Amino acid sequence: MSDQVTHFIGGVPVAEGAMFATHDPVTGQPVRRVHEADRAIVDRAVAAARAALPGWAALPVAERAAWMRRLADAIEERFEELVAAEIADTGKSITQTRTLDIPRGAANFRSFAEIAAQRPESAFHLRDVLSYTVRRPLGVVAVIVPWNLPFLLATWKIGPSLVAGNTIVVKPSEHTPGSVAVLAEIAASVGLPPGVLNVVHGFGGGSTGQFLVEHPGVDAVTFTGESRTGSTIMKSVADRVKPVSFELGGKNAGLVFADADLDAAVEGSVRSVFTNGGQVCLCTERLYVERSVFEEFTARLAERAGRLKFGRPADEDTTMMPMISAEHRDKVLSYYELAKDEGAEVRAGGGVPRFGDDRDGGYYVEPTVLTGLPRDSRVNREEIFGPVCHITPFDTEAEAVELANDSEYGLAATVWTSSLNRAHRVAGSLEAGLVWVNTWYLRDLRTPFGGVKLSGIGREGGTHSLDFYSEPTTITIKLEPGHD
Repeated sequence: MSDQVTHFIGGVPVAEGAMFATHDPVTGQPVRRVHEADRAIVDRAVAAARAALPGWAALPVAERAAWMRRLADAIEERFEELVAAEIADTGKSITQTRTLDIPRGAANFRSFAEIAAQRPESAFHLRDVLSYTVRRPLGVVAVIVPWNLPFLLATWKIGPSLVAGNTIVVKPSEHTPGSVAVLAEIAASVGLPPGVLNVVHGFGGGSTGQFLVEHPGVDAVTFTGESRTGSTIMKSVADRVKPVSFELGGKNAGLVFADADLDAAVEGSVRSVFTNGGQVCLCTERLYVERSVFEEFTARLAERAGRLKFGRPADEDTTMMPMISAEHRDKVLSYYELAKDEGAEVRAGGGVPRFGDDRDGGYYVEPTVLTGLPRDSRVNREEIFGPVCHITPFDTEAEAVELANDSEYGLAATVWTSSLNRAHRVAGSLEAGLVWVNTWYLRDLRTPFGGVKLSGIGREGGTHSLDFYSEPTTITIKLEPGHD
């Protein structure tokens, strides 16, 4: 794709607005110039979506599902271009991008196409009364996409919103505009009706994001990102009582019991702590380990952290990626310093790697393992969103559950145990939207996805997404026997 990123409105690129630069997280060098949407450009995008809404909403679900399959096919045809765009913006490894980020984008469109096409409506017959439901789209939906998994999470929202009959305006993160810009080109190439999918670029507060969510022509907002930003969006749409779907932050707990397969628990925790540089809302930042295996588990996890490879994105064996920006790198490093100030023992990492090449200008931090902090320390309470965890010993199952639930967040948790009874008992006691037992990030796209507490509102996935992106109307008819 071009180094210049434009908006996409009404089926055509729009190269208007002030420009800003994005940077390669690997080297810190500028990589793209992006147009920023002001209020007037956002107005045009919303108007294009609203103009396209009647025709798109009137299509049968089967036809909209067919469009989703065309988009999925086209994603696979331009697979390598999407991989390159995602890597240029995020610095993540080519292995992860080829096996997770871009394939899941195509899978999201196909999955929601099948679910929508096969979904039944409900009907109730009571004596001489028949009641049934029909569903209508919400209208124009604002889709606000984060920077950590930009293509995966954009398609996770775009697919169900479109197949439910809505038209949309997408705002990618200002750090990662590339893959969604390619998706807009793909939409045009397959002939998706103009205005059904629109993309505007820019920042959040005081910029494109704020103009979009506050726009009177927007009927609903879906957002994935920080809890603080979600709270701001909720306040801004409160007067109009717009529906919102939020997948927000997490301070996720992992519980390792002494009867667990320790090899599996260590390797699983390496994934759950350090995948994507720890920049996944589902990553584990708090680990609680039964005391009898605490030292062994901690030593082994620290040793594995030290062996993660800081290769370049094109190296297939790269296992550590940079932080998304200099600002975010500095935030993560500030927590490393805070941990030391609070009295933590640094078992691995805690600093910045040095390479002796252009990567020294990038946004890297070391994967870090901490112990020794009290439960009320800021490092144990606040979301860091980096490759770091703190490990605490526990003595009883009840204590482990209480420690895990002692958080303002409630997105995800992991449980490592060989006891089936304990797995069911503990998983059902955790205050989290998702609980994995002896695994992590294993997903069935039909299941509900979302969190409790500060981790979000609503659920995405399967029919749960379709429920959010549409409104039911109950129609009740009194049947008159013997009359036409």
